[in-house]
Amino acid sequence: MQKRSIIPIVYILFLLLPIYWLVAMSFKTTNEILAGFSLFPQTFTWDNYRTIFTDPTWYWGYINSIIYVSINTVLSVLVALPAAYAFSRYRFLGDKHLFFWLLTNRMAPAAVFALPFFQLYSAVGLFDTHIAVALAHCLFNIPLAVWILEGFMSSVPKELDETAFVDGYSFPRFFTTIFIPSIKAGVGVAAFFCFMFSWVELLLAKTLTAVEAKPIAATMTKTASSAGYELGLLAAAGTLTIIPGAIVIYFVRNYIAKGFAMGRV
Repeated sequence: MQKRSIIPIVYILFLLLPIYWLVAMSFKTTNEILAGFSLFPQTFTWDNYRTIFTDPTWYWGYINSIIYVSINTVLSVLVALPAAYAFSRYRFLGDKHLFFWLLTNRMAPAAVFALPFFQLYSAVGLFDTHIAVALAHCLFNIPLAVWILEGFMSSVPKELDETAFVDGYSFPRFFTTIFIPSIKAGVGVAAFFCFMFSWVELLLAKTLTAVEAKPIAATMTKTASSAGYELGLLAAAGTLTIIPGAIVIYFVRNYIAKGFAMGRV
């Protein structure tokens, strides 16, 4: 084995070690985890996963998270597409300032907006709903999606637009049948980052929900009790939270590679 191939292998093993450790812990009891160090479960158990799949509080946490994350991803991309096109193709007064202002929303911590969102949603009856969390996450995801998509759109020659209009295409037809397919890699990258941010975000999701739309990240905090943390159950829940992200990465893996080469990723 060549020396230069050892470094990537060691790096990959280093990255996979925490995931392996989490998976291994999920098949242990809390007592075994606290008892000492072991690479493999000494007493293999499915009880942690059985609890998650049979307790409605647990499995509905995953369902709730998937619902509002999917809503947010679709909304963010749909809103960002025309906005990014406008920044890419047109020049208007204050366009650069407006573009920068959009990014400042992404720079602000979620804690800044938690209380305003809580009061607003409580007043209009949106508290503890999936759409409440989805809309709150749009505040951060839409600027990110606009920034990513604008980079992809700027790489497409304007002559494509002009040629389509000369050929008699209306703007909606051109935008949906010609332009969007030409930047599908950018759409995939934007959707991926919107999904991942919304999936892992905890503060807003926990603040804006109580029971009906409570996400899995908030449900995981219930493992704390007077006796300590149920570490095996927490590890099993954490292992399952990796799966949706892994599935999304699998489907957009080629787009992400193109994003690093072409767009703003």
